[in-house]
Amino acid sequence: MLSESKLLQVSKPGRYIGNEINIVQKNPANVAVRFAFCFPDVYEIGMSNLGLQIMYFLLNERTDTFCERVFMPWTDMLPIMQAEKTPLWALETGDPINNFSFLGFTLQHELSFTNVLAMLDLAGLPLHSNQRTNDMPIVCAGGPCACNPEPMASFVDFFYIGDGEATINSILDIYCENKRKNGGKHNKQDFLADIANLSGVYVPAFYQTTYNNDGTIAQFTPIIANAPKTVQKTLVKSLDETFFPDKMLVPLIDTAHNRVSLELFRGCKHGCKFCQASATQRPIRYRKPETLLKQAQTLLDNTGHEEISLVSLSTSDYPWFTPLLDELLKITAARNVNISLPSLRLDAVSLDALQKTQEIRRSSLTFAPEAGTQRLRDVIRKNITALDINEGCRAAFAAGFDRIKLYFMTGLPTETDKDLQAIALLSQEISDEYYLLPREQRRRPLTLNVSCSCFVPKPFTPFQWESQDTAETFIQKQKYIKDNLKNKRIVYRYHDAKTAVVEGVLSRGDRRVAAAIESAYKKGAIFDSWTEVFSYDLWEQAFAETGVSPEFYAYRKRDSAEILPWNFIKVGDYHE
Repeated sequence: MLSESKLLQVSKPGRYIGNEINIVQKNPANVAVRFAFCFPDVYEIGMSNLGLQIMYFLLNERTDTFCERVFMPWTDMLPIMQAEKTPLWALETGDPINNFSFLGFTLQHELSFTNVLAMLDLAGLPLHSNQRTNDMPIVCAGGPCACNPEPMASFVDFFYIGDGEATINSILDIYCENKRKNGGKHNKQDFLADIANLSGVYVPAFYQTTYNNDGTIAQFTPIIANAPKTVQKTLVKSLDETFFPDKMLVPLIDTAHNRVSLELFRGCKHGCKFCQASATQRPIRYRKPETLLKQAQTLLDNTGHEEISLVSLSTSDYPWFTPLLDELLKITAARNVNISLPSLRLDAVSLDALQKTQEIRRSSLTFAPEAGTQRLRDVIRKNITALDINEGCRAAFAAGFDRIKLYFMTGLPTETDKDLQAIALLSQEISDEYYLLPREQRRRPLTLNVSCSCFVPKPFTPFQWESQDTAETFIQKQKYIKDNLKNKRIVYRYHDAKTAVVEGVLSRGDRRVAAAIESAYKKGAIFDSWTEVFSYDLWEQAFAETGVSPEFYAYRKRDSAEILPWNFIKVGDYHE
C-alpha cells in the first residue's frame, strides 16, 4: 500500500484506504483461504453493487476464509503505483493480492474486460491462465457477462455461472481439501478437475474449439473426462432461505448509491426480447414481505443509511408491492428515510404509493418505454401502450414528481425513422402533460431527461442472432432524434456509439476475441465504459492487428443453425 503522502496526490484517497463502517478484519495467518473480491471499476461503482455486499459477508461467514476487496485504481493513481512499483493491494489489510488464494472478478459489463487485465498486471501476475503457476492465485470470474465467458477464457481459470450464493461454499470446501492433500499449497490443475462438474462451474482449459472456413464454430468439445458437455447455471431456489447480510459496508466517501438495497425478487415475467437479465435470471423467485421488512429494519440499524432502494428488474411486479410499501413506510417515516423505487413499469404505477414515498424526500422516477411507437414496442415485447405511458406519467406528476427519466433504445430490429421520430414526439407529449397541471401543482419546472442507449444483441435473448448497427448508423439516428426534439427544456443524452461497437464484439465473441482484448489493453485501453477515458482508436488498431472483425462479431446476422460461443451453457428452460 502507498504511503499517506502518495495517497494525498490523488483526487480521492478514500478509494484506497478501507476502514469503512462494518468492515471485516481477520488475521490472515488464521485462515486457509484468502479471497480477493475484485471489482474491475472504481470504488464508487463497486461499493454500490449489491452482489459485492452479499458475497463479501457470505464468504467472511466462513471461519477458514478471509474475503477482502480490490477495485481498479483510477487514472490518477496508476502512474503513481507504476513509478513506486507498488503492486495492487486489498483494502482490508493493505496486502498485495499476488499471494492470495483466489482473485474473484465480477464481470458486470463487457467494457470492464480490459480493466481485468490491468488488475492482473498491477498485481504482477501473468495475464494468461496457462502461464500462472501453483504459487499464484487462482483467477475466477462470475457476474452477468459470465454467461458468455469465451472472450475472457484465455485469462480466467474458471468461471462461476449463475447465482453467487449457490455453489461457492462447495468450491471453497474442495479447495481447502486440495490444500490439505498438498501440504498446505494448492495444486491448481487437480483443484480445477475436482470442481469441473459442479453446477455453474466452467473451466475453459478443459474444452477445445474448432472453426469452419467461414469463421463460425465447427465444434466445441470437452477434452477431459469429467468436464460436462453442458454447463448448467447454478441457482438459488429460495431467496428467503439463502444468505443475505444483516449489515452492509458503509463507504466513507460518496458512491453511486449510498443506500440500503432490498432485493425483492430475481427474474422477470415480461421477457422483453432485448433483455439479457430477464433471459438469464429465470425462474422468478420472490422474497416474502416479512423477510424484507426484517432485513430493512436490521440494515437501517446497522448502517445509518438515509435511503432504501427496492431492487429488482421490475419493482412494481412484486406481488405484495402495496402492502410491503405500506409497512415499509412505517419503518422509514420514523427515521426520515427515503424509499427509492427503481424499475417501475408504467402500466403498474400506484398513485397512492408514489404519493406516500414523496412525503419523506423528493426523488426522481425512471421509466423505460424503450421504443417510441407501439409497433416497435410490440416487436421487442415491451408490453406497455401509449395509454399506459401517459397515464403513468400523469399519475407521477399528480403525486408530486417533477423529475422524470425516460430510457429508449436506438438500433432495435425493424426500426424505422418513424420509430425514431416517435421518441421525440412521446417525450414532448409527456412534457406537455406536466404543464397541463394547475399552476399550484407545478412547484418547479419539469426536469425531463431522455436517454437513448444503443441496442447491442446479447447472448440468450431472442435477439441473439440479430445484426447490430454500425457506429455511423447509430450516430445518424442519434442526430435525427436530436433534430426532432424541439423542446429545449428536454435534456437529451445518448450513449457513445463507438463503445457500442466494442461492446457488441465482446458480447457475442468467441475465444479468438481474447487477442483483441489483450492487444487493446497493451495499447492503453482501460476504463472503456468511461467516455472521458475510452479510445476507439486503440480498439480499431487492436481489431486490425488481431484480425478480430466487428463486421463478423457485431454487424453480422447469425443463422439459427450456427453454433454460438455460449451454446454449451444452459441458463433456463425452467417452468413456473
